[in-house]
Amino acid sequence: MTSNWAAFRRAAPELARTAEERFAGHTHHVLATLRADGSPRTSGLEVRFLDGELWFGMMTGSLKALDLRRDPRFALQTNPGEGTGMAGGDIRVGGRALEVEDGSVKRAYTQEVEPPEPFHLFRTELTEVVRTYVEDEKYLVVEIWQPGEPIRTLKRT
Repeated sequence: MTSNWAAFRRAAPELARTAEERFAGHTHHVLATLRADGSPRTSGLEVRFLDGELWFGMMTGSLKALDLRRDPRFALQTNPGEGTGMAGGDIRVGGRALEVEDGSVKRAYTQEVEPPEPFHLFRTELTEVVRTYVEDEKYLVVEIWQPGEPIRTLKRT
């Protein structure tokens, strides 16, 4: 089961707000894709939240774009920022990234974002969003959201 960002925001508004704040805190984040041989590839990536979707724009012919064309599964990790505080916690999003070929959708994205052209545009379908943070300098807390499920919270010392 998958979901877009708007459905995630409706299902888990507080977690979605925290995730958006963490992504907004830095320009570049870490995208993990799968190479043709199945091994992982990590790359820097800028992300956008527009019209209820989480979008990935990429340079034409980039290896990460070619990876996603071949196998749409991805994991996206927020930039941890300076130092080790990670205010707001660490956010990881998993799902599938589907390339958008519709010219009108790409034009609307281009008007909003003004990316260098030509470019690949991917719309995401979420399979999970995970927030990890430290509470009271004592507990490691992991919040896990998956489509159609309530948020699960794990707490460890």
